Amino acid sequence: MSVPTGNESLTLRRYQDGDSAHLPWRQEIFKANETYKCPLYLHRTPPCQGSCPSGEDIRGWLNIVRGLEKPAPGVAWQEHAFRRLTAANPFPAVMGRVCPAPCESACNRNSVEDHVGINAVEHFIGNWALEHGLAFPRPQRESGRCVAIIGGGPAGLACAYHLRLRGHGCSIFESNPKLGGMMRYGIPGYRTPREVLDAEIQRILDMGVEVRTNCRVGIDIALAELEREYDAVFVGIGAQAGTALQVPGGEAPNCISGISFLRAFNSNALRHVGRRVVVIGGGDTAMDVAAVARRLGYVSEKYEIPDPQNGLGQIEKDVAAVAKREGAEVTIAYRRPVEKMPASRSEIEAVKREGVKILACVIPVEVVRGSDGRARALRLAEVEWKEGSMAVKEGTQFDLECDLIVSAIGQKGEFAGMEQFDNGKGLISADKLYRVNGQERVYVGGDVIRPHLLTTAVGHARIAADAIDQQLSQGVPGRRPKVDVCHFNLLAALQGRAPEPEEDGQAGAPAAGCEKSVVHNYEDRSPAEIVLAPELFLGHFQHVPRHRREEIEIGAGEVLGHFGERVRALAEADARAEAERCMSCGLCMECDNCVIYCPQQAVFKVPKAKAAVGRYVDTDYTRCIGCHICKDVCPSGYIQMGMGE
Repeated sequence: MSVPTGNESLTLRRYQDGDSAHLPWRQEIFKANETYKCPLYLHRTPPCQGSCPSGEDIRGWLNIVRGLEKPAPGVAWQEHAFRRLTAANPFPAVMGRVCPAPCESACNRNSVEDHVGINAVEHFIGNWALEHGLAFPRPQRESGRCVAIIGGGPAGLACAYHLRLRGHGCSIFESNPKLGGMMRYGIPGYRTPREVLDAEIQRILDMGVEVRTNCRVGIDIALAELEREYDAVFVGIGAQAGTALQVPGGEAPNCISGISFLRAFNSNALRHVGRRVVVIGGGDTAMDVAAVARRLGYVSEKYEIPDPQNGLGQIEKDVAAVAKREGAEVTIAYRRPVEKMPASRSEIEAVKREGVKILACVIPVEVVRGSDGRARALRLAEVEWKEGSMAVKEGTQFDLECDLIVSAIGQKGEFAGMEQFDNGKGLISADKLYRVNGQERVYVGGDVIRPHLLTTAVGHARIAADAIDQQLSQGVPGRRPKVDVCHFNLLAALQGRAPEPEEDGQAGAPAAGCEKSVVHNYEDRSPAEIVLAPELFLGHFQHVPRHRREEIEIGAGEVLGHFGERVRALAEADARAEAERCMSCGLCMECDNCVIYCPQQAVFKVPKAKAAVGRYVDTDYTRCIGCHICKDVCPSGYIQMGMGE
């Protein structure tokens, strides 16, 4: 049966017409109708989680939302999902809005019809938690150790959160007046509403985190002092300095970095832009700059109003409150084709709808300056790409008139007073534990390692906090797993559910003499393996359209002054329905296929009192003949053949 989407390259069939060749005999090893290869319940990491930079147990909290995993009595399922999600990431309401969701690109459901709307469900959970005032627990026991955290952005705040969960004291030193880092000063406020951001930050501070704002380490307080007074130091200063445009004339005063542009806007220092704006770059920062410029517009007239200090005089006031605004002409110039832009597809399409023009395969050659020294045009040249190499086309230079040039082509850290950490590229080098190279008690995370996503900074902080905790408690950090995410722990879920002898004749029980323990045929490979679509029985899944959030599509004519949220959260029913589209890759989804289709009735349901997520069925190996049917019909790839080796 082909997928009813018109895309004939997709199929839900395990075998195709004409397939007749068997696997190598070493894999099949049949003797008549028997084989020693019997079912093994193999727990592996789903690709969504493997692609999540913060390491969220996505499958786990989606299974809670859909009702597969039940909360404790008296606990709402929304809270249970929130607790599972925030075991890795303390910012669900922010990330649900702004994360470009690499998890969705990796989702195995893409092989059926469309990915699960993971980001949309996270958005719902984050909003529900804020609306119901959910708080993080304060540690039951204080360790007596304290960590200095330099920078109060996503990395620093996430590090403080994970360290407080372990009972360590934390002091955040932030150079800005408010916490949040790039979440506050780098992403436009209409994408991260300030009330949402403030609430998720406050929830971390309420765990007992000390904060010193307007305090820049290296200038207001020496780094050496922190190293003396604290048991460890975490550096999360971000990459707050933009990369200047490295072409002749790039020093013009109206040539600024994307980081400076967004900081000025988010600090309310930027009220409007020039009539013609050119943005250089193809990442998310470039898209944000272009979108903000279109919303701000330019001032086309200057009105004279009475001087409040002198009724006889007149002054000009060139501000948004009294000036006529018009839409700015905004152009993005990028050196590669549009399809190669690193920005998310949704953001690229959004700015195009909002009236932003994109020039692809062009590079800046020179900033053309006027007599006043200001940029009046950007000289560009067309380029072509062959086998990954760029070549400038001769005779293709042209001037693009502009009043403002914003360079969103790179970021780096600011190291005043901490120059020893600069690796020469404006960043900090670290090992796999995010310990600064050459430092014993200094760790690092976030954009200052490599400018990337907010969720990447959170993931760095989670691993670094774990390493700091191990160093403080054991003297040395431990090794990390190959798939370094927050893994579901079946053994912990089964605590207190030890098996008892089954009564003879009990319905669903194995035959007498079948010796088993609660985890005898279970193997946890999630720290090392990711389960992919070819290992699933995709034919089990019906084609269900994605439950999409309502997205307000803003046209070029409405964008001026539009600072409302573009995306609205799912309703509860839609969030649950979307979670049900999850295929629970790598863990039992309780579909009953293996029980129904086993010809020997060797597979049976575990009694409810002894069951848990991932322990829904068991196998009577005195009946199993190794026919592989249970494996073939397992939608989630949880059943593999391997017992007996």
